[in-house]
Amino acid sequence: MVRATRYLRYLIASLLVLLLAACTQAPPKFKGLDLSQVDWGGDFELTAHTGKRVKASEFRGKVLILFFGYTHCPDICVPTLAKLAAVVKRLGADAERVQVVFVTVDPQHDTPAQLAPFVANFHPSFIGLTGTAQEIAAVASDYKIAYQKAATGHGLKGAPQHELIEHFGGVLIKDAQGKLRLLYALEHTDADIEHDVRLLLKAKS
Repeated sequence: MVRATRYLRYLIASLLVLLLAACTQAPPKFKGLDLSQVDWGGDFELTAHTGKRVKASEFRGKVLILFFGYTHCPDICVPTLAKLAAVVKRLGADAERVQVVFVTVDPQHDTPAQLAPFVANFHPSFIGLTGTAQEIAAVASDYKIAYQKAATGHGLKGAPQHELIEHFGGVLIKDAQGKLRLLYALEHTDADIEHDVRLLLKAKS
């Protein structure tokens, strides 16, 4: 009887240790910069490439990947969007729980009609957003996205000229609850982003 009581105490003590370890387990390590503690990056409403007004909060329930750029961007925008398309491909069936959104910083030229074929060229699920200059400025400010007009682009002879826009090239991710969570620099790979998205999807389930 005494031996059984000791065993029971040992079992209870072991279970308590395991429970404590589970409660104090370190959070998953992300590849991107953790923004969980910031108080910016809230809801917004812009116009989608379909012409429909869309709120960021409508994507709750999905991991939201945000990238700010413009369709005539000569450098980082195309490779970044191609990287995000690779992320979607790597996710497979889980991609249905993820939404990639491209927000233009050139609303003067990037109308819904301009955005539609541009985002579709990377992936049919991508959504392009535009708005008035004031709307874009407000959203960019809330998400700490710096941008400014730089100079007139020198395209092919006879081709229309477009102003170059210098802009922050990072990728932002919000979790399924609509909370801004992660930031990625240019050197982060599609595998890095996929890794973190899966952690966020796992946390949701």
